[in-house]
Amino acid sequence: MAESRVSRSIWGWIARTTVGGVAVLLAAVAYVWLTLPDVRALRTATPSTTAFMNLRKSEALAAGQRASVSQRFIRYNRISPALVRAVLVAEDAAFFQHDGIDYDELKESFEVNLERRQLVRGASTITQQLAKNLYLSPSRNPARKLRELLITRRLEAELSKTRILELYLNLIEWGNGIWGAEAASLQYFGISAGQLSSEQAALLAAAIPNPRVYSPARPSALLLRRQKMILDRMERKTSPIEKDTARSGG
Repeated sequence: MAESRVSRSIWGWIARTTVGGVAVLLAAVAYVWLTLPDVRALRTATPSTTAFMNLRKSEALAAGQRASVSQRFIRYNRISPALVRAVLVAEDAAFFQHDGIDYDELKESFEVNLERRQLVRGASTITQQLAKNLYLSPSRNPARKLRELLITRRLEAELSKTRILELYLNLIEWGNGIWGAEAASLQYFGISAGQLSSEQAALLAAAIPNPRVYSPARPSALLLRRQKMILDRMERKTSPIEKDTARSGG
């Protein structure tokens, strides 16, 4: 009889703990959802600053340096198709097929990281990268990642694929104080983003993962190898990206 009461007490405690844990989790998710940014304004307006720009300004000021920002907006249909294609094959080949999250790439990334027991491969789509750049930080903590995923879904629900790509190409970091394709093209090649060759576009795309370390102005051997890999992918005739890019308009 005493054992039965102890057993009921233990199971009662487990049940209460489980229910309490679920309630806390749901409350946390609800809080995150309710405090998400309203992305609808991005349909027509391009922000003059982003979370990443503000972060770099703060870092520069903390180091006693001048915080410079070079960024010029350029419409999607004026950007070189070579750059669009290079960025897609380098960062998110399935961009026009997924809903903001590439589950196949996520699964493959998880398996690689699990096998090597360290975080060696990411799986962020272009939409996820845009969400992070606009509103978040480079932190990899679970709460920040949850916000990124929720903002990603909002961006995909409210904006066209072409608009997401336009914002991404205009706002991502491409070097110290250099933001967006137009500023990067002028800085590194002295031409507009609409005039980029395939080789120049591939070099810019190759620098995206770490643009403050690998500069197109002084390409390292690693950057040049990545450029060649991107050019090889761009030249493949079987890739569906060209059709998807054309279908999505400008």
